[in-house]
Amino acid sequence: MGKMLENKVALVTGAGRGIGREIAMMMAAYGAKVVVNDPGVSLEGKDESDAPAREVVREIKSAGGEAVADFGSVSDSEQARAMVKTAVDTFGKIDIVVNNAGILRDVIFHKMTDEDWDSVLKVHLYGSYNVSRAAAEHFRKQESGTFVHMTSTSGLVGNPGQANYSAAKMGIVGLSKSLALDMARFNVRSNCISPFAWSRMVGSIPNTPDQEERLKNLRMLTPDKIATLAVFLASEDAKDVNGQILAVRGNEIFLMSQPRPLRSVHRSEGWTPETLRDHMLPTLKPSFIPLEMSRDVFSWNPV
Repeated sequence: MGKMLENKVALVTGAGRGIGREIAMMMAAYGAKVVVNDPGVSLEGKDESDAPAREVVREIKSAGGEAVADFGSVSDSEQARAMVKTAVDTFGKIDIVVNNAGILRDVIFHKMTDEDWDSVLKVHLYGSYNVSRAAAEHFRKQESGTFVHMTSTSGLVGNPGQANYSAAKMGIVGLSKSLALDMARFNVRSNCISPFAWSRMVGSIPNTPDQEERLKNLRMLTPDKIATLAVFLASEDAKDVNGQILAVRGNEIFLMSQPRPLRSVHRSEGWTPETLRDHMLPTLKPSFIPLEMSRDVFSWNPV
């Protein structure tokens, strides 16, 4: 493989399995030195083990790459700072942050507990903030760096039973855009990937019998498809890509929209509840976004 990431140092969170593992492996194959972060927890954030991260490091080293394992939790700001410090202490700097770590606590909203809500936001949204904030100081001083965050169509479009996950993933979109705006002056970029890939997280989501055909198609969507885009976004060849959301679905890549005005109405004399009902509603209603799920929008088989 080419050395698109030669002399770069990458921190990949949640890199012991699935998409994170493929990103860490491919970044190493393209020349990056990699901090493989993974506390080795279950999908629910329990049952810690250092085995996944150590195994990925062994595979990278056996292929001739350089890597070190980290077992911190992104949900803890001190541990996030420590994993960034591991990159700097081990390899001399940090150039790339991939915020990939995640857990699920899927439940219909009226049954969701505070702990269900807090734990998912702590890993996904707080975790992305914690690691990004720790790396931002280094990026600013060296006037270079790139963030790659994982969002989801669960937030961008919608999915039932995932209010915590969806809220976190939309929060990451806002975080990424703010990072792109705040740090562009320091030659720092920030983008989101919305991945379609078969993983233990996707496999854990309950499905009805009519969705089994869809699951068969999802199993064809391997994590290496996501890793390819992550490697590109982390490279200097993506210097013109900043503040964007890209979805990957097999061999398809989508540039996702971001909220912008669709239509407008105005009344020079101002509005009343009655004129909103009689004028605004019938004018704007044809442009309302349908109440759809991710599978409604991406309704065709992956390519």
